[in-house]
Amino acid sequence: MNPLDNWSDIYDSLHSWLTDDIFFYLEEAKKSGGPILELGCGTGRIVIPIAKAGISVTGLDISESMLEVAKQKLLKLENRDLDIELVNANMCDFSLNRLFKLIIIPFNGLLSLLTVEEEIKALENIKQHLAPDGKLIFSIFSPDLNMLIHEEDQVFHLRDVVDPNTGQKFIMYHQSHYDNFNQIINVRIIIEKLTPKGNVTQKIYRNYQLRYIYRWEMYHLLNLSGFYIEELYGDFARNQFDESSTDMIWVTYA
Repeated sequence: MNPLDNWSDIYDSLHSWLTDDIFFYLEEAKKSGGPILELGCGTGRIVIPIAKAGISVTGLDISESMLEVAKQKLLKLENRDLDIELVNANMCDFSLNRLFKLIIIPFNGLLSLLTVEEEIKALENIKQHLAPDGKLIFSIFSPDLNMLIHEEDQVFHLRDVVDPNTGQKFIMYHQSHYDNFNQIINVRIIIEKLTPKGNVTQKIYRNYQLRYIYRWEMYHLLNLSGFYIEELYGDFARNQFDESSTDMIWVTYA
């Protein structure tokens, strides 16, 4: 069982606030013309809108449970005649025997790889699946030094979320341990599920790990793996990355 399998039942509700990257990736998909490959596609948050735009797309994820949610979403669509394929595989060693005009890894997906060796293996594998004029575009967060010195036993409010489909309200907190030697964050998300009157009906704990990557470290990892940087944005409005940016959106080619 993959640790991400534990998220499949609540992932969409908890991330319903996350919409600003969908249009960005959809715009890039349209510009490329397809076919598209999304690595770490999860429950289909981005891969399904790309398919609905009439673009050939493959979504790959290591979690069978997350992919099952995506499949159930597809079954509920009025138009089921979409050119979409969902694949259960690891981004480090997948083999699809086809080339893609665009490969994307949204929302910190690359950071789920916890060693430099895995990151390089994934990048080299991605390069083998890129068409000659293809691009790799991915987004990761920019490490915040203030965040990295938090005491691990402290609980911090993350955000309030209201699922737009059900009206269900959640309050999210995080309690994380930072291994700054290995650059790994051991994240615990604490979720309170509320009634309309604000009473807590359920408390949920979910854990995961990420390996954070600094800007110039990512630059050298890409170069080492044979990629060239076309753009580095600091947000999905395509503003250039600067010292105030909280995200890094890398647009690259091999």
